[in-house]
Amino acid sequence: MPRHVRRIDTLAAFDAEFSDVAGRPSLRGSVIESLDLRDRSDELLSAAVSGAVFLGCLFVGEVDERLRRAGALVFPRIPHVPFDPYRGELYTADELYGMDRYAASLDGIVYAWSRTHTPHSTVSASLAVALHDHSISAALDAELADSARGAVVGVMGGHGVQRGDDQYRAAAGLGRDLARLGRTVLTGGGPGAMEATNLGAYLAGEDDGALDAAIELLAVAPDFHNDIDAWVSTAREVRLRWPHGTRSVGIPTWFYGHEPPGQFATAIAKYFANPIREATLLARCDGGIVFLPGAAGTVSEIFADACENYYADVRDVAPMVLVGTQQWTQDLPAWPLLQALGAQRTLGERIRLVDTADDAPSALGLR
Repeated sequence: MPRHVRRIDTLAAFDAEFSDVAGRPSLRGSVIESLDLRDRSDELLSAAVSGAVFLGCLFVGEVDERLRRAGALVFPRIPHVPFDPYRGELYTADELYGMDRYAASLDGIVYAWSRTHTPHSTVSASLAVALHDHSISAALDAELADSARGAVVGVMGGHGVQRGDDQYRAAAGLGRDLARLGRTVLTGGGPGAMEATNLGAYLAGEDDGALDAAIELLAVAPDFHNDIDAWVSTAREVRLRWPHGTRSVGIPTWFYGHEPPGQFATAIAKYFANPIREATLLARCDGGIVFLPGAAGTVSEIFADACENYYADVRDVAPMVLVGTQQWTQDLPAWPLLQALGAQRTLGERIRLVDTADDAPSALGLR
């Protein structure tokens, strides 16, 4: 959402537009999202509303029609969807999971809906999904608006990494180190290495023993396949024990809804459309991306990022750090191809291959 557009997503913010106003109040240039305005009819009808946009708001009687005649755009609520297509903020772990069993949580319910309502199954489903993902992108921009250029660093890696193993600990240590170096950590928001990285960032303000203790608690439920409720509840236990986590962002998707999102990102930008989610992941990481060992998804992200950096303006080519010499030169030899692509281009100057996650911050130029 452009910076000059006023977003109004609480009644307090709405009422502030009408306090201490000399002359006729104006909502021009405002986007009013998902508010119950049935008790604000007088204010609405007294204001200049030409060009204002109302998304999923509730009105009394014919107020919405009068707003349209006055030049406002009014988008009604979309019925029979288990999510708010116009939501004005990112998700939290508490919102997605609540205290219920996973199947009864918001995340589980929306995933079940997405399995029976493909984006093209009905017009209303298509609109709801598209509007939701647009709103999430706008909310993500707002979340990262205070980040200095180069301050957002992405970490990509395999979803199959189990809690407690060496790769999980390495990813968690990397997330902690990046957060302590003042970076906002952004991941794909899922389980495995992604969860571990957000966990490390979350506990960056604690002593190192807290991270070790948290991993031991989590290792009781090493993955979500055998018992998803145990996997969820152990993460909730960690968050309750250390409730004041350092900020990081996760960007998961209901496209891979069988993989539940991690709970340690303090802001969760969850999408329906995976291509939008992938592009969002890459575009926001202006401080560079670290690629931990992974499989097809991580390989795809490496070359999507490489493509952007290949064609980008010199000033916009962000560092790429691949972790694991054996992984990326022998097992899945992405590194030689990356070198070939980067030859005689700025891309080639910004790529690094390191042995361990401990080496990644230095490869990004952070220490």
